[in-house]
Amino acid sequence: METLSSIESFVRSAELGSFSAAARRLSMTPGGVSKNVAKLEADLGVRLFYRSTRSLKLTEAGEHFLAQVTGGLDAIQTAIANASREGGQPAGTLKVALGLAFGRDHILPLLGEFLTLYPAIKPDWRFDNRQVDLIGEGFDVAIGGGIVLAPGVVVRELAPIHLVLVASPAYLKSKFMPQTPAELYKLDALVRYSQTSNQITPWNLKTVAGNQATIELQPRVTLNDPEALCHAAMASLGIAHVPMPHALQHLESGKLVRVLPDWYTEHGVMSLYFSAKKLMPAKTRVFVDFIVDKFRTQQLAKKWSAI
Repeated sequence: METLSSIESFVRSAELGSFSAAARRLSMTPGGVSKNVAKLEADLGVRLFYRSTRSLKLTEAGEHFLAQVTGGLDAIQTAIANASREGGQPAGTLKVALGLAFGRDHILPLLGEFLTLYPAIKPDWRFDNRQVDLIGEGFDVAIGGGIVLAPGVVVRELAPIHLVLVASPAYLKSKFMPQTPAELYKLDALVRYSQTSNQITPWNLKTVAGNQATIELQPRVTLNDPEALCHAAMASLGIAHVPMPHALQHLESGKLVRVLPDWYTEHGVMSLYFSAKKLMPAKTRVFVDFIVDKFRTQQLAKKWSAI
């Protein structure tokens, strides 16, 4: 296993371009990664990297060695992950990336049942409203919407994402209930700043009948989190345009109501993302199947539909 660790340190350093980045991926220190690579070079009798204070570049021998070992390393690691079972159960650390509010409200409540089924799996879940580098950061799974599909990553769809307009009953009582998209310009807009596009997101609305309207309002409040937008709307600060997974519980409680209920926005699909390995580790496979089954049995695709 010592040689395998050295090879993994080499491969990740080559992929990520530095010992520090490889160390973060492997949960090691940069010194530990550098030591592993140095030992591998000593064992092979060749230099694999040109090193400087600012860069790490493969030598010709390093390029040839990387091409020969990369696929084999992934296959060996998958075989080890599948063989490392406790009592016949999938085992190992399961690193998952989740959005803050979405993960907390919809995925975290499932964790107890998942651990009962698979007690040898150790969840390592990271809650953050950003798109992660699934492979580069060493995640087994990411759950979210609108994630750019990078090479080596596959997707399994869970539910369409619809955005709807919401406001508090008190706010609408103090103003009025709009009947057309044009009347939205008379009300206070709570708008979202997209960290992906680095701009304010317009409201691209449509109806089942095929009507369309693009609304770009002057913001009364600008926020970068959909759950924060829901809370701002519940505080009667204005009208928000938010995903149904965030709005549903507040609509069911009556704290928010739909504005222009015939209008909505299609915003991609909530999906599971994972590495496209021929042999998926057992811990990843059972987690993916578990989440897909929960979305099906809880009928979340139907509940989150704005239609």
